[in-house]
Amino acid sequence: MKRNSLLTGVLLVLALIPLAGRGQSPKADKQYIVMYDSLLVGRFYFSQKYTSISLRSGDHRLWYRPNTTFNVGIGATYRWFSLNLAYKAPGLNNDEERGKTKYLDLQAHIYPRYWAIDFYGQNYHGYHSDPIQYPGQPGTDWYLRPDIKLNLYGLSAYRLHNGNRFSFRAPFLQNEWQHRSSGTWMYGAELHGAVLKADSSLVPNAKATDFAQAGVNQVKWLQGGIGGGYAYTLVIARHFFLTAAATVSAQAVLAETQQANATQSKLSFGPNYAFKAAVGYNSDRWMVCFTNAPNRMALRNLGWNDPTVLSTGNYRFNIAHRFVPGARLRKKLRVLDPKR
Repeated sequence: MKRNSLLTGVLLVLALIPLAGRGQSPKADKQYIVMYDSLLVGRFYFSQKYTSISLRSGDHRLWYRPNTTFNVGIGATYRWFSLNLAYKAPGLNNDEERGKTKYLDLQAHIYPRYWAIDFYGQNYHGYHSDPIQYPGQPGTDWYLRPDIKLNLYGLSAYRLHNGNRFSFRAPFLQNEWQHRSSGTWMYGAELHGAVLKADSSLVPNAKATDFAQAGVNQVKWLQGGIGGGYAYTLVIARHFFLTAAATVSAQAVLAETQQANATQSKLSFGPNYAFKAAVGYNSDRWMVCFTNAPNRMALRNLGWNDPTVLSTGNYRFNIAHRFVPGARLRKKLRVLDPKR
């Protein structure tokens, strides 16, 4: 997988965003959703992204995690366009004993009225494992793997059957208010690709007898398929809400593993799962919520029974306020008006 694949993915998302935004003519059912297209949403948030690697073999498990930063950020949303800027939170990232992780994690979540489109392009270099699973190295309680690299890309698009009464924008973009409980069936497709590699075996030599994956130092795979699911928002007393969504897709997986200069390729089939969740408080002007949109990719049937699983997501706590932009700012924001 080439480095310019990430740039290609970013350009694809940038192309999709205006198309998605300008095509959102259907209106929401006002008995369920209040739209705030004419208001500007400003937000302050805390977030932490992650992409972990799980190797399993019977009762044994090796879980690699990156040392990502806990960030503080600000952002804004107007109509279909959102912009967020996040920075490493000072004084809250003193965990050098877990090693260093260099990463670029791009995620885009686009929500036209009847669609949920998710893109991610991630490059991670440097992982660590809990000492409970594997003894730490001298000078640290953690087992460090600065040589492990992961490049992960994905795109999914799901149609919302009841999009006029169910809103993903309310919890994830904060530019709507769903004040009445409702749900929707979803159906669509996904495409994912990844390259996982290390300078030596992903499984430490001391654990080689416990894992069928011992000796493998590189895995490449491309998977895609169709799926469906359900999403529901439970609203309590108009203002408090809990949103949960889950999809299951049947996917074809083309994978290649490398071990001691030997390469093995195989085509297999299996399920893939994705989730979204949010909980919080919403009102006409203020919103406070906690969100996460994790995804899980499992690579199966390459000579071992248990899958290699990649789990990715973004924990986020938002405090948002909607306000009427002034005349000068409103004039500049007209470029984002889908009716232009």
